[in-house]
Amino acid sequence: MSNRALLEVIALDVEDAVAAQAGGADRLELVTDMAADGLTPPRETFAAIRAAVDIPLRVMLRSADGFASGDVEALLEDARALRAEGAQEFVLGFLNADGSPDLKAVEALVAELDGCRWTFHRAIDRAADRDGLRKALADLPGLDTYLTAGAADGVDAGMATLLAEAARSGEQGYGPRILVGGGLGLHHLPELRAAGVDAFHIGGAARPDGWSAPVDPAAVAAWREALA
Repeated sequence: MSNRALLEVIALDVEDAVAAQAGGADRLELVTDMAADGLTPPRETFAAIRAAVDIPLRVMLRSADGFASGDVEALLEDARALRAEGAQEFVLGFLNADGSPDLKAVEALVAELDGCRWTFHRAIDRAADRDGLRKALADLPGLDTYLTAGAADGVDAGMATLLAEAARSGEQGYGPRILVGGGLGLHHLPELRAAGVDAFHIGGAARPDGWSAPVDPAAVAAWREALA
């Protein structure tokens, strides 16, 4: 069985998507408005990207900066529209003001997704109780991934947590795959790979010239080579 690691790249538009696939990305996370750390992209953008590439796409469901759910009805409408356009994989995650998971919002969206696979994003890195959050979400259908840096401040701060959680793989709440992203650098890969982590997420690292520039396929290829 192959031990090839998964490389997920953030894409904002068709140009990003095509470049990321050319560089060797295995999957794309589709968002808009990185000034707000990634919001739900327009249905038309998803459709254009879906027509341009043939790798899996995970689509963000998030309406505002931060981790509050905001207008859940609007998010449900977005989910319905994206599913009607052919979206099959999603990214979501919401917290209450006290840092506990917003189960009402998450469960409403998961019901709308009706079995689609989804990632709980970096809201986990702001949770008051990471272990409690994982256990609270453990039985939700479709949850197969946690996007996490291990800490709100990024992988440098969260490495010990990432290694500890990787070691708990298979325990209740620790079945979903760990997808490491958020301040991730190539120098982090050996330690994470040795711990069994096999999924990695990059955004800015795929754009050496900054977020105003498109994805650089050569930068993605460097990550793909490092993960070979």
